[in-house]
Amino acid sequence: MAKKAKPKAAKKSRAAVPAVYKVIEIVGTSRTSWADAAKNAIESASKSLRDLRVAEVDKLDAKVEGSTLVYRAKLKVSFKYHGDD
Repeated sequence: MAKKAKPKAAKKSRAAVPAVYKVIEIVGTSRTSWADAAKNAIESASKSLRDLRVAEVDKLDAKVEGSTLVYRAKLKVSFKYHGDD
């Protein structure tokens, strides 16, 4: 007598769960580099925003303050929107 194959459990798909994300612009600064400016922006935003997802560098520039150069990184940051909770 042949054994019947057990049905495979359905895999859960992350794409099946609807989600909404909000995108904001932030600017980080550094006296060292543009990479540090972007890092500072993300570290600061992560203190008050939950579920950061993606950071996209939108613009890099530098500001001259006297004899000092200040690197600035403008980023678009997305985070999961949780509604009223």
